[in-house]
Amino acid sequence: MQAKLLTNVLSVVYTHVKTPDRGDLYLTRYAEKYLKQLEINNWFEKSWFNKHKIRLLGTGAVYKVPTKNIDGISLNLVVKHCRVGEDVPLDTHTLEEFCNAEFNSPWEEFSLVEEMREGNCGLEDFKIATQLPLAIYVPPEQLQLWQSGRSRSKIQRIKARHPGIDLDILKQYKLVYRWIEGLNLPEAFELISIDNEERIEHLKTLDKSVISDVEKKGYLVADSKPEHIIISETDIKHVISISEKHHASAAVEQTKYLYTLIENGKYSIIDYELLLRTPEHEEKIKEERRQSYLGGLTNRYTPRRVPAHLSKEEVFGVPYIYGHAESTGGSLWVVGNDPRLFDYFLPERWRRTPSIKLPGRTETFYTITKDNVRLVWETSRVGELPSRKDPYYHTLVGENGINSPFEEFAIAHELTRLGILCAYVRAIYMTGSRKIEKSRDMRRYKSHRSIVDPEGNPALQKSHNYITIRGYYNGPDHWVAQQTGKLYERVDLADAFEKGLINESMCRQLSERKIERLKKVGYNGSLLRPCDLLMSIDQNEAIVKDESGLPVVVICNFQRIWKISGNPVFTLSLTS
Repeated sequence: MQAKLLTNVLSVVYTHVKTPDRGDLYLTRYAEKYLKQLEINNWFEKSWFNKHKIRLLGTGAVYKVPTKNIDGISLNLVVKHCRVGEDVPLDTHTLEEFCNAEFNSPWEEFSLVEEMREGNCGLEDFKIATQLPLAIYVPPEQLQLWQSGRSRSKIQRIKARHPGIDLDILKQYKLVYRWIEGLNLPEAFELISIDNEERIEHLKTLDKSVISDVEKKGYLVADSKPEHIIISETDIKHVISISEKHHASAAVEQTKYLYTLIENGKYSIIDYELLLRTPEHEEKIKEERRQSYLGGLTNRYTPRRVPAHLSKEEVFGVPYIYGHAESTGGSLWVVGNDPRLFDYFLPERWRRTPSIKLPGRTETFYTITKDNVRLVWETSRVGELPSRKDPYYHTLVGENGINSPFEEFAIAHELTRLGILCAYVRAIYMTGSRKIEKSRDMRRYKSHRSIVDPEGNPALQKSHNYITIRGYYNGPDHWVAQQTGKLYERVDLADAFEKGLINESMCRQLSERKIERLKKVGYNGSLLRPCDLLMSIDQNEAIVKDESGLPVVVICNFQRIWKISGNPVFTLSLTS
């Protein structure tokens, strides 16, 4: 194998290896003993795979395949195609209860399986046995839409949010598990001489028992079925031996034995693409992660040890934790020095959660992430030259250009230091897929040439889209972290005027006051619009006011704020 790189995705540590075919292989800790067997050419080489694969029953593309014999060891693998983004086939009765179920991404699936294997939730001294998650393989090729099998409606839903973040869904993901030697529950009952009606009744009863066990541990499987319950090879041999010892009552004894196995948790479950937490467990995890997130924010600039898969970087005076978004092939810069915050901003945590387009803004969305964190994300317009018909058009934009994400964050960082309230900037995400539309204004790409990521690549690339992620301002970070009740609600000045919270004169006064304040500290904010300025509503439905009795106003858009100087390009000093 080629050079190895440790990476952490959703709390699972992988060894990332570039394969000879220029694909990507992510190996879990369970794969460490079998690195040679798991080399791509030793199980996925075309002629070997086609000759030895056995397709398993089910709606997905799932195969059993042995690895080549290396050093006297051959592993039986389960290789399955990840169906994230595809429609879930409603072919089982259990899916009636999970009409909104969606297939897990490969990273979410492995994370949930690992979490369930650890068994820290629910019943003590009882763990659910699973297949060993060994690897995720991402072939280098990208499929066309018509080849992918993904739902066009799901594709369009993602594409509507931003054309630059949907193409990664055309990648193939192969999940590799270790095969469990044994039989599934229906196959085990085929060894027992009972009629079909009685067999079906036993299968239903035992399936319900396993569902109950899994639920008590805090999980649900949207497509649970007896075929997903595995009895070990050793126990199957015992089932067979019973028929030799108890000729007359063999069926009764064999059935009792299978019931005893299930009652004592002596089974494994397989198929996790629709595995999810129970609502109670999900809420508990969300709240724990939210509290951890809020605690991390209050001390995010405190230096901490950075793990090998992440790096520190400073751009325009703003410290970042940098790393890869493995699920999309993109890059991520998270503000601060705390690597524990990195996972919260991975695209799989916020990209597929329901989003609300904010009024008066282009490509700006509010969402509550999978970790119960409120975020606002916005597509950067760096490189664009708005036409006269574009609401964003102004001669100042032509003169100065639209700020890059790194400039936006540096401005917010500097203004906050100067005592001007700004929405908290959290992270910058560079999409892995290539940008569809061409950049017309090349000034930022030229001025940022010297800014490189820790791997030596340009931080600002004209061929990729950038998304800025901000906090949904509902109060100061230190205040929010201490609250257990209702937080502030945000409303922009335009919306506040529409709702009658302020009149037109007050809206104009607050805007001009903020623009004048910016001018005094050396910034041109003359293009700030009412929708770029936020007010807060407290727990008593009253407007939060400052010492002078005027509403507290927070800036939330930094794309068209420029430092007043002879050079239109942002001029804060750069350190790397």
